[in-house]
Amino acid sequence: MEIMEEVRKRVYRFGDKSADGNSTMRNLLGGKGANLAEMSAIGIPVPPGFTITTEVCTEYNELGEEETLKLIEKDTEQAIANIEKIMGAEFGNPKNPLLISVRSGARVSMPGMMDTVLNLGLNDEVVKGLAAKTRNDRFAWDSYRRFIQMYGGVVLGMKPESKDDIDPFEEIMEHLKEKREIELDTQFTVQDLKDLVYDFKDIIKKRTGTNFPTDPWQQLWGAIIAVFNSWNGDRALYYRKMHGYPGDWGTAVNVQAMVYGNMGDSSGTGVCFTRDAGTGENVFNGEYLINAQGEDVVAGVRTPRQITTLGSKRWAELAKINENERLVSYPSLEELMPTIYKELHNYQEILEKHYRDMQDMEFTIQEGKLWILQTRNGKRTGAAMVKIAMDLLKEGLIDEKEALLSIEPNKLDELLHPVFDQKALKRAHVIAQGLPASPGAATGQIVFFADEAHKFRHSILTRIETSPEDLEGMNIAKGILTARGGMTSHAAVVARGMGKCCISGAGALKISYKRRTLTVDGKVYHEGDWISLNGSTGNIIEGKVATSEPELSGEFGEIMKLADKYGAMEVRTNADSPKDAKVARKFGAQGIGLARTEHMFFEVDRIKTMREMILADTVKGRKHALEDLLPMQRKDFEGIFEAMDGHPVTIRLLDPPLHEFVPHQLATQKELAEDMHISLLAVKNKVAELQEFNPMLGHRGCRLGNTYPEITEMQTRAIIEAALNIKEKGIVSKPEIMIPLVGTLNEFMEQEKVIKETAKKVFEEYGDTIDYLVGTMIEVPRAALMADSIAERADFFSFGTNDLTQMAFGYSRDDAGKFLPIYLEKGILTADPFEVLDQKGVGQLVKMGTERGRNTKPDLKVGICGEHGGEPSSVEFCYTLGMNYVSCSPFRVPIARISVAQAAIKADN
Repeated sequence: MEIMEEVRKRVYRFGDKSADGNSTMRNLLGGKGANLAEMSAIGIPVPPGFTITTEVCTEYNELGEEETLKLIEKDTEQAIANIEKIMGAEFGNPKNPLLISVRSGARVSMPGMMDTVLNLGLNDEVVKGLAAKTRNDRFAWDSYRRFIQMYGGVVLGMKPESKDDIDPFEEIMEHLKEKREIELDTQFTVQDLKDLVYDFKDIIKKRTGTNFPTDPWQQLWGAIIAVFNSWNGDRALYYRKMHGYPGDWGTAVNVQAMVYGNMGDSSGTGVCFTRDAGTGENVFNGEYLINAQGEDVVAGVRTPRQITTLGSKRWAELAKINENERLVSYPSLEELMPTIYKELHNYQEILEKHYRDMQDMEFTIQEGKLWILQTRNGKRTGAAMVKIAMDLLKEGLIDEKEALLSIEPNKLDELLHPVFDQKALKRAHVIAQGLPASPGAATGQIVFFADEAHKFRHSILTRIETSPEDLEGMNIAKGILTARGGMTSHAAVVARGMGKCCISGAGALKISYKRRTLTVDGKVYHEGDWISLNGSTGNIIEGKVATSEPELSGEFGEIMKLADKYGAMEVRTNADSPKDAKVARKFGAQGIGLARTEHMFFEVDRIKTMREMILADTVKGRKHALEDLLPMQRKDFEGIFEAMDGHPVTIRLLDPPLHEFVPHQLATQKELAEDMHISLLAVKNKVAELQEFNPMLGHRGCRLGNTYPEITEMQTRAIIEAALNIKEKGIVSKPEIMIPLVGTLNEFMEQEKVIKETAKKVFEEYGDTIDYLVGTMIEVPRAALMADSIAERADFFSFGTNDLTQMAFGYSRDDAGKFLPIYLEKGILTADPFEVLDQKGVGQLVKMGTERGRNTKPDLKVGICGEHGGEPSSVEFCYTLGMNYVSCSPFRVPIARISVAQAAIKADN
């Protein structure tokens, strides 16, 4: 073990056009560290620094602070010396100070979820040296103020004491602004900044009981540990859970020489995108602030200016600012610093071509010199993702396979939700205008606090500005509205990553957290009032606005055609009605993999007849009720067959236990007794008789059909008659009758006999025939084990992985919510097995069932119809097993189609 410790490299340097790492090492260096190394190597001006690997984060979680710092102490000291050499400055030296930044960096972008400290290395002596060296007292003391504020919050835990309170440092600043009758941070005098430094250190001493650390090395070790700790902070945990990222990845730590955007009017900072992250439009865009540091842009405290002249003019039009005022007060970087802009534009072109993807870049201008602080593949909306992929393909930057692999399947979901109805928009009352930070349509009730977003089923999180702590509420809310911030603020970036509708920088909004009110032009809106957000225009609308179905064409249609070109496995849908079937066909479903017949019985006009069948004491009584149900079922099947028009339709015979259909409330029981002319006691007795200790393992599925074969007979008749009826209209149908919950071959054979005898009778009555299949749902572990014998009779297998997961784990799906969140939090499980197929356990049953079935019958058709049929990693697993199809809900069909294509491409590679 000791030998391994000696040879393992934990610290990777970069800067001065060289680097130890490169962009392929993101798992070890994190995305930020890998890209900093890559940029340095290709000659982009990157401040020098080093990356402490993600493996050290894992070691820290195992060994603790003291042992971890011992492991990296020597390498870190040498890496700091390398920065000192490149920058010609010395860490902790008051006469020639080197200041550094400490940032997190996971292998995937997690904007705002972990911690950053800037200006590290300052103390009471160094700040004087910095002021003397730069001949800029204001810059030096502003940097010191910022450092204490960030270090206090990130490392020393100085947070608001309650959600009604503001940040303790911001509170001190607000009081000073009121006293001095100023509004902006930039209006503080040097003496004001010195007073803030004193007050900040004073409140730290009072709240923590310790003095603010003055030793730069102590500051550095504290910041490194704080970044490692932030990997398991509430924000990061929730973000990982939301996106399904494993907890064992860890974060890297990036330490870099500071460059300053707050050194006066020839300095600035900004964030830019090589394409529009909201729409995908191929237009360079971004925001900047003069005399500011990077955190000022994303924090949303100051509303920034646009980088390009085009962007500036678009912004001014939305903000209703005339051209003269725009030029004087809000010039673009292109107009204000044309040489710097040209250099920045050149770098964004180089980086997009190098990475062959849309880039999200951060930069700083220090006294007329441009530095690129970071680049990464930019977060984008689902619509932008599809457009960018197709545009890059057309531009020749990527090929068809790369275009498909660049799609994040689950983000397609954003394109499938309703949009505002155009007629309703014309009648809408627009109360204010903001920046269209993330497209979409959202209608909901106002909430002002992130932890209360769940108060209403449809909520709009309304904030002055958002912070990373608001993540969970942002995820729950239907839309996000902020009074401050620009297109690159925290709210905007996170909302785009989530595909959530967001309007930022709506300056006309006056928000009071204490009164829980939103005031616009004198009109007051309270918590719970309805508003609507048009994320495509930035319009904030009073009340509710009607929606309509989205149009799925253009680039979306093109990427779907591409998916079908490479996909080598069918995508079917789970649909129980003609309406669902039509929706799924519109989304490209190639058949139905699961039609649940029980859902057809729950409709108001049918449930009564179903209950009469259940309460009947004799076969004759049951058959009489089933005769009434027959035409209803037949009509449903006719509608589904017509909608599918020649594509296969797998119909599962009645599956749930009968107690699910009977009334459990006294009033409904009385009504049923009166309708059937029997006593209330008889109804109550029957309901009690149907109750089971464990209904999921009880009298259901094929057990029900084998006990009451007349049910299977009626359902088979409805299916075959429906197929023959639409055949007369010239429509082809391909029914596949599926027997549920089979565990033995004999169970299957008993049901198969009823099905085939009934079909034969119907064929004789009609004087005509159709082709049909009889197969089974593999959802009992024993069925997977006995698949070779069941395949002797079954025409197809469909894996019902919902029940298979339930039985394999021994988890009740209805009760697992009590412990699964804790299991995920503790790392006992890495994913919810009901959402993501457990490939190591349940997946082995699926693999075994498929292989054994095909050993008996090589051409056996095999598919999957559980919820996993639309989950990308599960789809890929099904593809590797050679399944014929996956089946999922209608709105997940496009996701599955892309996932199938990606699985095929990965397999070829």
